[in-house]
Amino acid sequence: MRTFLPTAARAAIAAAMLMLAAAPGSHAQQERAVPQTRTEQLLSYAPVVKRAQPAVVNVYASRTDPKPNNPLFDDPIFRRFFGDSGQDRPGGPTAQSLGSGVLVDASGLVVTNYHVIEGMTDVKVALSDKREFEASIVLRDQRTDLAVLKLKGSASFPVMELGDSDAIEVGDMVLAMGNPFGVGQTVTQGIVSAVARTQIGVSDYGFFIQTDAAINPGNSGGPLVDMNARMIGINSAIYSKSGGSIGIGFAIPVNTVKTVIAAAKSGGKVVKRPWLGASLQHVSRDIADTLGLDRPSGALVADLVDGSPAAEAGIKRGDIITAIDGQPVDDPEGLGYRFGTKPLGGTASFTLLRGGKKVVAPVHLIAAPEKPPRDPVKIKGNSPFSGATVINLSPAVAEEFSIEMATLPAGAVVVEIEDGSTAADVSLQKGDVVIQVNDTKINTTRDLEKATEGGRRRLWKVAISRAGQVITSVLGG
Repeated sequence: MRTFLPTAARAAIAAAMLMLAAAPGSHAQQERAVPQTRTEQLLSYAPVVKRAQPAVVNVYASRTDPKPNNPLFDDPIFRRFFGDSGQDRPGGPTAQSLGSGVLVDASGLVVTNYHVIEGMTDVKVALSDKREFEASIVLRDQRTDLAVLKLKGSASFPVMELGDSDAIEVGDMVLAMGNPFGVGQTVTQGIVSAVARTQIGVSDYGFFIQTDAAINPGNSGGPLVDMNARMIGINSAIYSKSGGSIGIGFAIPVNTVKTVIAAAKSGGKVVKRPWLGASLQHVSRDIADTLGLDRPSGALVADLVDGSPAAEAGIKRGDIITAIDGQPVDDPEGLGYRFGTKPLGGTASFTLLRGGKKVVAPVHLIAAPEKPPRDPVKIKGNSPFSGATVINLSPAVAEEFSIEMATLPAGAVVVEIEDGSTAADVSLQKGDVVIQVNDTKINTTRDLEKATEGGRRRLWKVAISRAGQVITSVLGG
């Protein structure tokens, strides 16, 4: 049996480096180093793979779709990063998605990427031992680009151990496992190239492990594994101009994955995370110079929601958050990860810079409240909103749809749009916040329902907040 011994590996590498460092012209310098012992000859990653691979699965998702689709380019990573919209491609009548996943519970819970099953209705999972199972979608968490599936069957399934992504370091060796291009279970090897990568643009919690282990379309949802066969991340994205790996891949840290697994196990359909109630922005070089900081780092508090945990903790506008429970915060994305992975209950200690002095503020770890209640309303009649279902804006809804409630305290949030409806024709989008119709300010769903009642109008003046920008339009009746 072959064994992987990191200590022996380091010894072999050190011996090779000594040989290369020999005097110029020496015989040792001109020859490659060869293993000197039987142990060195048997070094291999195989034991790690044998422990981890039984829990790695292939995920096949589909839905009936009148638009043709070519399964050669099934992995949504193409559509997300390489400009392929998925439209007007030759193929069959079914939209398909190909990805990977990881078994994380013996009952059959599988973690994969949200974008692998996005918009899909039918899911099948194939294990490394060739068994196949139908799967139901237990939880979709678009904000982290994660989803949890449940295999339909009574078998006891192999499980991959979860590591600690906060404990890894740049230079650690890792394995990426999955099903690239649908060729079958594949393992690639590399190192941790960087940690705490932000501004990747994949999810709201943009805090990634970067690796040079080859990750390709089809690897989405597969595990990034350490040398103890523990999962430390979910492979999610690559940087590439060709569509293939060039050694820059990104994995969602397993500590983020753990929060999604916990929510799925508790029966939740939505992951509940601590609510801060503050708008944050990056600390630029100009801001750092103005505040007398030696470097642009931390998250600047730009605004606060009245009555939020941040406000009640005494955090003020202009404060710079530099750490949470002693862990450094370099930017708003880093703060989102550190705070978002905290369990509900208790407090988190925020370290702040205020007026050049260090301040510590205890922030209560509570979920965002759903006040006012959602009160869903489907708009009917002859308005531009006909066919749209809206709910009241609350802190919980703001968290779910990434709405900055500190600057937008009320409104009606679009959560569903009927196909072929007027709302679809005018390009209304999920997450839009209706804030005004004609001369009427919209604070609740009932305000919007009332404002759109009555006969057909020739013109409608509407104001909508989308991704933090207010769009004002005049639409025909």
